[in-house]
Amino acid sequence: MHKIVIIGPESTGKSTLSRQLASHYNEPWVREYAREYIDGLDRPYTYADLLAIAKGQVKLEEDLAKKAESKLFCDTDLRVVKVWSEHKFRQTHEWIKKQIDSREYALYLLTSIDIPWKDDPQREHADPAMRAHFMQVYENEVRTSGLPWKTIRGGEEARLRAAIDFIEKSLDQ
Repeated sequence: MHKIVIIGPESTGKSTLSRQLASHYNEPWVREYAREYIDGLDRPYTYADLLAIAKGQVKLEEDLAKKAESKLFCDTDLRVVKVWSEHKFRQTHEWIKKQIDSREYALYLLTSIDIPWKDDPQREHADPAMRAHFMQVYENEVRTSGLPWKTIRGGEEARLRAAIDFIEKSLDQ
């Protein structure tokens, strides 16, 4: 079974692309656990919350992997938690680092900042300079992963086509 991660800065269409790919391949997708976790808080998230989010993300992924036939689409992975942890708290929990090193994925689809920002109460960095900063951070993450990856750009249809083409090309090897 191939786990495919859709990763990128805030408001770059990760969830939309994850849903579209899951529908196209008739396979499950793992939603971003952080959304529901943070929605349930009545306070700002803390460093300790990031570990709980990471563990929740892993559990969702493992549960849905049991339902996948050949592909599982992951709307983010623990690299996202690491990026936020480093940015906001200047540290990352060792459990998260170990999970990043030990979890296996087939490839990364990096969603670009070339689409308009959509406001959302959980999103923090609408400033174009910060979006560009995080785009570079995520590109560095996927480059260092050692896995095949592709930046996904354009409108919804172009993104879906590019993602499918890359998946087909990469997984046929």
